[in-house]
Amino acid sequence: MRDNPFDEIETLLDRVSRQVEEGMAAGGLQVPGTVPVDVADTDEAYVVTADLPGYETDDIELTLSDGTLRLEANRLGDDIAAEGTYLRRERTKTSASRRIRLPEPVDEEAGAAGFENGVLTVRLPKVAGGEDSKRIDIE
Repeated sequence: MRDNPFDEIETLLDRVSRQVEEGMAAGGLQVPGTVPVDVADTDEAYVVTADLPGYETDDIELTLSDGTLRLEANRLGDDIAAEGTYLRRERTKTSASRRIRLPEPVDEEAGAAGFENGVLTVRLPKVAGGEDSKRIDIE
């Protein structure tokens, strides 16, 4: 009896599928231009932690609207070339963004954010309402 020519393809697809699932479970799959985040659900608030190395506070914008936290960061490349010639240039203008849908309404007025050592932490206390857009200042 002749072998099924699709067996090898099915085996390959199964392996790729397993790798993707393992990567997602471990948090290892990162889409370029997105910000890696952790979202913790405490009894009284959601705490969002995001890695933004190389960014300054002024480079980051946070907004909260319709139960979605929007994080956008834009960094201009260093302009050192005026002092010399680049031998290698990998750190250029870059931007990253992330939208995080929150499962419950939060108190938009009580939201607070801090940025230290390239790590952004946003604390959003839970409430029973609120649908307007609110900008969150980073301290």
